[in-house]
Amino acid sequence: MTDRRKMIDKALKNPSVRRQSQMLSLCRSGLYYVPNVETEENLAILRILDAQYLETPYYGERRLLAMLRAKGYLINMKRLRRLMRIVLWRTLYPKRRTTIPDGKALKYPYLLRDLTVDHTNQVWAIDITYIPMKSGFMYLFAVIDLYSRYVVGWDLCNAMTAEWCVSVLQKAISRHGKPEIVNSDQGCQFTSDRYIDFLKTANVSISMDGKGRALDNVFIERLWRSVKQEYVYLNPCETGHDLWRGLDKYFTFYNTERPHQSLKYLTPDKLYYPVIKTA
Repeated sequence: MTDRRKMIDKALKNPSVRRQSQMLSLCRSGLYYVPNVETEENLAILRILDAQYLETPYYGERRLLAMLRAKGYLINMKRLRRLMRIVLWRTLYPKRRTTIPDGKALKYPYLLRDLTVDHTNQVWAIDITYIPMKSGFMYLFAVIDLYSRYVVGWDLCNAMTAEWCVSVLQKAISRHGKPEIVNSDQGCQFTSDRYIDFLKTANVSISMDGKGRALDNVFIERLWRSVKQEYVYLNPCETGHDLWRGLDKYFTFYNTERPHQSLKYLTPDKLYYPVIKTA
């Protein structure tokens, strides 16, 4: 069977790579994926950190360092901090309000506190997570409707950019309609001019978690736990293309077949699309 990826000519301007991918029903993330240049030991540590975060997100640098050394890894604090940044580790702990805010940074208030979420497309939550592979890793961006837990959009990439996040949001809005609020953390992608300008132009309210408060975005954190424990860790992939195909099947299962306890064992699509359309 011919690998359709070999039919893509990246040198062509017309049709563009985007258009060629659409015509061949290919995901562009699989075309551009290049295994990240990390040693086998670093990749092993990254996988440990990623799985550990789901169990103990309150672990700090010193405890993680002790844990890894107990496992036999000769690692110092500088290396650990770099690897923690790659897996997007955000330690959860109460913090004093002793930091002077940067007046130049684009920050918006957290709008979900005491808000009753009672209909679809009222609030969408977005986030990025690290996805380990057999050799290398990629990043997953997802958009979830908080009322129904329905994943309205997602994509893979090996670089976290504001343009990438905006493109996924654009596709989700064109397919499902516009949300009233989009909630995110304070990552640089979500404080960028490109992201802020897009939501302002779309007349969507911007909500941001408090710094260091991952639980403000608890629903998408639960999504990451489900994705990783139910698919990623059980199905380590070789290529970005294989990972995309596997996640595409998983999110279809998540939205349409997997009962959610918090939804009284309904599936997200039953709440997101409550009216069954008949011919």
